[in-house]
Amino acid sequence: MATVTTEIPACRTLPDLKTAPSLLEIVREGLGNNPKQLPPWLFYDEAGSLLFDRITRLPEYYLTRVERGIFENSAAEMIATAAGGDRLRMMELGAGSADKTRLLLAAAVSYQQQVCYQPVDVSASALEAACERLERELPSVETDPLVADYTRGLLLDPCKAGERRLALFIGSSIGNFDPGAALSLLRSLRNTLEPGDGLLLGVDQAPDQAPDQAPAANGKTVPQLIAAYDDSQGVTAQFNKNMLVRLNRDLGAEFDLDAFRHQIRWNRDESRIEMHLESLAPQSVPIAGLGQTIDFADGETIHTENSYKYRAGQAERLLRAAGFEPERRWSDAEGLFAVHLAIRS
Repeated sequence: MATVTTEIPACRTLPDLKTAPSLLEIVREGLGNNPKQLPPWLFYDEAGSLLFDRITRLPEYYLTRVERGIFENSAAEMIATAAGGDRLRMMELGAGSADKTRLLLAAAVSYQQQVCYQPVDVSASALEAACERLERELPSVETDPLVADYTRGLLLDPCKAGERRLALFIGSSIGNFDPGAALSLLRSLRNTLEPGDGLLLGVDQAPDQAPDQAPAANGKTVPQLIAAYDDSQGVTAQFNKNMLVRLNRDLGAEFDLDAFRHQIRWNRDESRIEMHLESLAPQSVPIAGLGQTIDFADGETIHTENSYKYRAGQAERLLRAAGFEPERRWSDAEGLFAVHLAIRS
C-alpha cells in the first residue's frame, strides 16, 4: 500500500497524555475556566473513534446518511463541474476512514480513469486502513496519505500541467469551528491552493430560527437536530462520557461517570448545537496528573463540543470572505444538508 508520510511530527494524536505537559496545561486551564470546557479532540482515543463510527450509523444521526445520499445522486456532476475540462487531483482534510469519499473517487475514476488522492488526518492508523480499503476497492486511485494537523497549515506539491486540485472538507467538519476560526481555516486553505482549484464543503443546515416544534423552511426541526446528538440508544452519551474515561485513565482522575449527565443544548443565538457534561450534584474530583482537585457545583457543566449549523446564504458568505467564489450547491430533498463547490479566486 502507499506509504503514510508525516508532515507534522507533533500532531494532535496524543496516545500518552501523561507525557504531554502541554496537554496537562490545556486540561488544567479548561477545567479552571468559568464555564469549564475541554477540547473535543479528547474524545478520539481508540474507544471514542469506534463510538463515533457507531454514531454515524444511528437512525437519528441524519448527517452522514443524508450527505452520502447527496454524493450518490450528484458525485459525477460535482467532479465534472470541479474539473472544468481538466484532470483532477483530490485532497481531503480530516479524511478519517474516507467512507463517503469513495463515492467521489469512483466518480473521478469514471471521469478520468485514474486519480491521485491525498487524504490528510492526524491518525496514521485511520489513514492506513482507509488506503488499504481504497487500493482494494478502487485500484485506479493512487493514494498519497499525509499525517498532519491541517489546522496548522499544509504544504502541498504543485499540480501538473492540465491538472486542478479539488480539496474536500466534508462531513460538516467546518461546523466544529467557531465563525472566526472557520474563516481563518478556509483562508489558510485558500493560500495552499492555486487559482482555479476547487473546494467541496459539506455543511449542516440550521432550522432557520423556527419555533422548537415547527419545521423550518428546509423541513428541519430543533427536536430532530437535538436527537441527532442525543440518540435513544445512548451511544452519543457514551461518546461524550468517554472524555472522562480518558482523563481517568491517562491523568489519574477520579471522575464518577454516573455523577455526570450527557446534555445537549441548541444555542439559537449562535446557531450551534452544544454538547456538555453536567454534574448531577456538588462534588470534588481529584486529578492526580494535575496535582489538584476540581470542584463542581450541582448542575455545573463541562462544555465539550460545538457543532455550528449554517443558515441560508451563510456558507456562501463565508466562502467569499475566505477568497473562494461559490460555484454550485447540492442538497437533499428536505434541505437538511448541503454540499457547496467553490473555486479559489
